[in-house]
Amino acid sequence: MDAVESAVVSCECCGLEEECTGEYIGGVRDYFGGRWLCGLCSESVKYEAGRSKRTPAAAPSVGVEEAVRAHMAFCRMLKRGGPAERVAEGMCQMLRRSASGKPRAALTSSSSRRTVAATSPSAPLSIGL
Repeated sequence: MDAVESAVVSCECCGLEEECTGEYIGGVRDYFGGRWLCGLCSESVKYEAGRSKRTPAAAPSVGVEEAVRAHMAFCRMLKRGGPAERVAEGMCQMLRRSASGKPRAALTSSSSRRTVAATSPSAPLSIGL
């Protein structure tokens, strides 16, 4: 029985490394113009290229190469710490602080300058910024 040779390749969009056979690597690179894309990125690119073909004729069709370039740009934006990553990091910090039991006075972010006060349960909240 012949041993199947495999190689570790890195996605040119997100950087994920996968171990694949040479035949599979060649097929992926042929489809994506010489670029290696991981499974998730390749599905995203295929979806975008296929979606544009189903849209009305007024919208220009996006080919595979254009979809790859757009997805690579999107991944670069995420690697730089786009808004979603910053929100996620903020939520993680908030959870860590609440789990550690630190009092609110110990927080030194801009949110600690905001105050919320209510004079009675029926009174509207006053938020000082």
